[in-house]
Amino acid sequence: MSRIGIKPISVPAGVEVTVADGNVVTVKGPKGSLTKEFHKDMIIKCADGVITVERPSEDKLHKSLHGLTRTLVHNMVEGVTDGFAKKLEIVGVGYRAQKQGKDLVLNLGFSHQVIVPETDTIKIDVPDANHIVISGCDKQEVGQFACEIREKRPPEPYKGKGIRYEGEYVIRKEGKAGKGSKK
Repeated sequence: MSRIGIKPISVPAGVEVTVADGNVVTVKGPKGSLTKEFHKDMIIKCADGVITVERPSEDKLHKSLHGLTRTLVHNMVEGVTDGFAKKLEIVGVGYRAQKQGKDLVLNLGFSHQVIVPETDTIKIDVPDANHIVISGCDKQEVGQFACEIREKRPPEPYKGKGIRYEGEYVIRKEGKAGKGSKK
């Protein structure tokens, strides 16, 4: 039996969950609303403030979908109540970020500024010039948006300059070993 799949999901106060057609789940809460369609074989039930996910058989496909479906529904409930956030750090001399209206303006050592617009579901916050906080209610969307910002200048291995996730360890390389020695 799936250890994760069998756990019931408790629905907090102020959150409304509806299951339509047996596999389309809509979760509405204080942070927003999320709708997702799941595999048609998964059995999703919502009663008395508790959501349960069941599988019809012991097939390998159903076993693998069981825990996944439960986790995705749990993330939807958590997203509309608390939300999700990813923190990014900018490392490098002259590298900085600032917020202009609804746009994130990045100076990353290019000859131009990199401008990233804020979307309807994603909120960008810049507490200081070297930190960016991306937040929203959809965990996958927040992670994807953070990845796209990190792609603008990923950390390089020699000096460690670039955009990295908070707490990310960048493996550093040594420079040229034979520098300055003559034979």
